Amino acid sequence: MGTERIEKRFEALKAESHAGLVTFTTAGDPDYDKSLEILKGLPEAGADIIELGMPFSDPMADGPSIQEASIRALKNKMTLSKTLEMVRSFREGDVETPIILMGYYNPIYIYGVDRFLEDALEAGIDGLIIVDLPPEEDNELAVPAKNAGLAMIHLATPTTDKKRLGQILENGSGFLYYVTIAGITGTAKPDLTPVKEALDKFRTVSDIPMAVGFGIKSPEDAARFAEFADAVVVGSAIVDIIKNNLTQENVANSELEGRVLSFVKELALGVKSARK
Repeated sequence: MGTERIEKRFEALKAESHAGLVTFTTAGDPDYDKSLEILKGLPEAGADIIELGMPFSDPMADGPSIQEASIRALKNKMTLSKTLEMVRSFREGDVETPIILMGYYNPIYIYGVDRFLEDALEAGIDGLIIVDLPPEEDNELAVPAKNAGLAMIHLATPTTDKKRLGQILENGSGFLYYVTIAGITGTAKPDLTPVKEALDKFRTVSDIPMAVGFGIKSPEDAARFAEFADAVVVGSAIVDIIKNNLTQENVANSELEGRVLSFVKELALGVKSARK
């Protein structure tokens, strides 16, 4: 379904008058089977959209938590092909929840862009967030993805002005991902006021849904941003729960999955009650 599945989800959220919860986990962290179990449990726990990280050896835009998650997944032989297989398994039981792959261009380039886009759609991927491809490089992936029917979600930051936003949205689709802080994810606490002001400004230019992320770590944080954003993204805080429920050998303990999904339920409750 690609872009269409994302559009339908935001239409439903708008009709329900609340923001959506976007969760992030890294594919294969801490291992393939446990990662898939968590993935399958996220929608029932309250995730409206799922971001699934593609493990990469040099995740330069990510903070320590997600860097370590990539390392754990790679040590367990996680690949882009296995990530797509994971999504195929997820789709056997869920054909409605949008899934966004997030990561870096290098694994896709090595895989082959045309082959990747075809396989991603077949697997049930709906969109991409590729953090190291700016709008100037849209011909590399954003344009082919758009032509294939996959959403290409671009990032905006506190330094993005209206002119730059136009460039970002020219080939972007699905939603706009607003980075709430300058820097890497998971390392600072965002300030509410300038984020709201930025989204208000952007909405005078575009009606694309706007999600906010980076530094949102608690149900209380999520609720604050859900008062005005179309969706709230939480990643590092979830990944930290995974890390904190591993043995010294990086083997999951019996509580890991339950603790992750319980936290997601708390996040969802915060997000969905924010405007009441």
